[in-house]
Amino acid sequence: MEISLDNIGKRFQREWIFRKVSLNLGQNDRVAILGANGSGKSTLLQILSGYLTPSEGKIIWKENDQMIGVQDVFKHVALATPYMTLYEDFTLRENIQFFSSFKSFRDGLSLLEVAEKMGLSVQIDKPLKFYSSGMKQRVKLGLAIMSDTNILLLDEPSSHLDANAILWYQNLVQEFSSNRIICVASNKEETETLFCNKHLEVADFKGLDVRV
Repeated sequence: MEISLDNIGKRFQREWIFRKVSLNLGQNDRVAILGANGSGKSTLLQILSGYLTPSEGKIIWKENDQMIGVQDVFKHVALATPYMTLYEDFTLRENIQFFSSFKSFRDGLSLLEVAEKMGLSVQIDKPLKFYSSGMKQRVKLGLAIMSDTNILLLDEPSSHLDANAILWYQNLVQEFSSNRIICVASNKEETETLFCNKHLEVADFKGLDVRV
């Protein structure tokens, strides 16, 4: 899998969020997208996912040297973000079943194995509306990280996680990181990006032509 950004820029009304972002990502690249709140990290993630269109520049997704149309990028992407909603009236079992109707899990993981790796198998038949914020974050992260996708996008993944859950997150990413592109948007939290081999500061792209 490859993603190429060529002088990408995004503008909302008259304000440029960032400009001239050129970035090449290949299999096993792990990039930390760093910046303060409101700097454009989430916007860049949404462009990488194909959800948002850049205002200028070009983004290309390829698999086995074949270009992927923007309408098909979602098939290759797993995403976990603070604004992602879960079906809170559903149990964990029902949420996993629903999610698996769109994307399969890596290594042929079963529903019960997914719940176990989330550390939530005891609560598998409890509606998510009774989960704590930390438990809900485990569900979001677990569904994305264990998805059988070539691209994994994580936005502030340690939100609502305590120290033990952050260690769980780090270990889960390492377990399911092979042969995929991973992008982590972070407010400079080292615990979120320890495994990254590339770093991009969004503040560096306020009109500057910087290449990573």
